[in-house]
Amino acid sequence: MSELLAVFLIAALITAVVTPLAIYLAPYIGAMDVPKDDRRVHGKPIPRLGGVAIYLGIMVSFYRLIPWDQQIFGIVLGATLILLIGIYDDIKCMDARTKLAAQILCALIIFFFSVQIRGMTNFLPFGPHYLIFPVWLSLIVTVFWVVGITNTINLVDGLDGLAAGIVCIACLSVAYTSVVSGRLSTAYIILSVAGATLGFLVFNFYPAKIFMGDGGSMLLGFMLASVSLVGDTPTKGTTLFATVIPIMILALPIFDTLFAIVRRMINRKPIMQADKGHLHHRIMAMGFGQRRTVLALYSISAIMGVAGILWSSEMKLEAMALCLIAFTLIVIFLGIGIVDLDPCREKEKSNVLSEDQEAGV
Repeated sequence: MSELLAVFLIAALITAVVTPLAIYLAPYIGAMDVPKDDRRVHGKPIPRLGGVAIYLGIMVSFYRLIPWDQQIFGIVLGATLILLIGIYDDIKCMDARTKLAAQILCALIIFFFSVQIRGMTNFLPFGPHYLIFPVWLSLIVTVFWVVGITNTINLVDGLDGLAAGIVCIACLSVAYTSVVSGRLSTAYIILSVAGATLGFLVFNFYPAKIFMGDGGSMLLGFMLASVSLVGDTPTKGTTLFATVIPIMILALPIFDTLFAIVRRMINRKPIMQADKGHLHHRIMAMGFGQRRTVLALYSISAIMGVAGILWSSEMKLEAMALCLIAFTLIVIFLGIGIVDLDPCREKEKSNVLSEDQEAGV
């Protein structure tokens, strides 16, 4: 238990120490987020090289404590590559198709290092209890899972501290379930991710001094998706841990991503085209400032994290009750905020942000 705590604290400390250096270096390599459109909620250029600090915090914290088997090596290799791709995107701005191809490549890397979804529980009343996928289907499902979660975290990174906080909550929830289920290798890695996000939040929470950029958000999504598959064997418990529990814990960003896809399809816009219809934009349109919006979304994420833990403990009725509460909150925010999504709210939103900053809320 002391080693698990050490992993968490070391990751937080390393990230907190390296982040100021990333803030200093970002302008020299062009890794700056310059507000060029009305989607941005910040008014001045902000460094977006936080992914480097997060990466170093993760890697330094666990490398001596985990046996470096084939799966761990594959995850580190894939994480390194996706960080570099993200940093390049933060500096040069890759097009959506190239970025997607790069994400698929990273997913293929961990697949060929045996980090895979190999099957699923058979929910039919007949046939084997566990369905083992053929290799081609395992490949498709694994790539879809990794790329999907990677982009989910990337898309939710829209406000100061939002993505880092949601990932930290999700990681702590996954860490608890992994310890209880005896998956210590998973617990070590996921706690290093949690610690790194917490160390980064010191500088990223509103008003942010640095952003994680695509390098950081894709790295965190990739780590969440791949680490849950470590040690996958054809059993019911592993399938539950590898897919069902992470989906419940990450329900908020997953829902926001799916809602964005459906919204853009209905409006006949490209799926990868950014807009201001995300849940956090809608909450802010209600008159919430950045801090209150982020804290509200943290609360929903925490509810779903507890629901995931309860589900893994076979307390399904209690888990479903919490899911219903979280879903109700999301519907309220969507239903009320949607009427305020127009340009005339921009001035009022700016006033709310100024009031929040002055009040320190």
